[in-house]
Amino acid sequence: MDLYEYQAKELFRSHGIPVPAGKVVATPGEARAVAAELGAPVVVKAQVRTGGRGKAGGIGTARDPVAAEAEAGRILGMDVKGHIARSVLVEAATVPAAEYYAAFLVDRAEAGFLAMVSARGGMEIEELAVADPGALVKLPIDPVTGVDADTARSLAARAGLPGQAAEVLERLWRVLVAEDALLVEVNPLVQTADQRVVALDGKVTLDGNSAFRHSWDYDEGTDDLESRARAKGLNYVKLDGRVGVIGNGAGLVMSTLDVVAGAGAAPANFLDIGGGASAGIMADGLEIVLADPDVRSVLVNVFGGITACDAVADGIVTALGLLGDRGLSRPVVVRLDGNNAEVGRRILSDARHPAIRQAATMDGAAETAARLAAGA
Repeated sequence: MDLYEYQAKELFRSHGIPVPAGKVVATPGEARAVAAELGAPVVVKAQVRTGGRGKAGGIGTARDPVAAEAEAGRILGMDVKGHIARSVLVEAATVPAAEYYAAFLVDRAEAGFLAMVSARGGMEIEELAVADPGALVKLPIDPVTGVDADTARSLAARAGLPGQAAEVLERLWRVLVAEDALLVEVNPLVQTADQRVVALDGKVTLDGNSAFRHSWDYDEGTDDLESRARAKGLNYVKLDGRVGVIGNGAGLVMSTLDVVAGAGAAPANFLDIGGGASAGIMADGLEIVLADPDVRSVLVNVFGGITACDAVADGIVTALGLLGDRGLSRPVVVRLDGNNAEVGRRILSDARHPAIRQAATMDGAAETAARLAAGA
């Protein structure tokens, strides 16, 4: 269960972690009123469950209430990487003297917990890990002893954070444990000119399986693509990559995600169309996947069983026809295997649709989709 930034900050505040004063609003007029209450300048931030809001134009500054109203009007309704901003957080602007990064998370690979801290906050952690791996301190956390004051001070010192940050690190760990979170992240965690350490952003993922132990009143919600997919009866989960993935059967789709990753690309979604890949279902699936602006290529991986591959192929051709120009916008790599696969491949070949690329194997399809997504 991913929280919006304002929800994460409410948790931080309840655990004694300093955050800027602010309120979440849903209209430009409300943004103006909050800005007047807080005093200028303020920051207006789209409340969407995705990163990269600043780069996408989802964060703006305002010097006065009138400007805050204008910024809110600009941001509300904005599509931020497939997520529609239906509310904004208006909060007092904070001028950082230094920016840091801090996170605690469940490390599934090691069946434990991991702390990640850096004196270079403000940039995407993935970019930092590549550009300067030594700048990111990673420390496994013993689930029994956890993060006490001494551990927090040691972690802050190793990462080059000021001593004042240690208490915040300790409290971030408490959020992870007390709230049954899978991830607690602050980027940036800043130090101000008067030596205060403040969480300017917040990302928290709660373990929904522990909801029975809490009094959370959060709407788990989904992004708009997931909501649209659910309305169409599709099993869709948005991810962060560039290769759209469609398959029939959860196991096959999961395998396809792994193969796409092995080909050097990141999947943009999980989409299981189930056993009945009719033209309508395929059209709905392709429409959802192609509505994601991050998608650069689509991989359709189908093993014909109850539904034969010739029916699947007819569905793909019909779907692309129904989508019109949207069906031409990005290449669609198709791998068919199983019942009537040869007939299905012939149907795709005879269609001569410019968006369709065929591949004989799953690996070959993933490699082609990855290459096309990279623009090669």
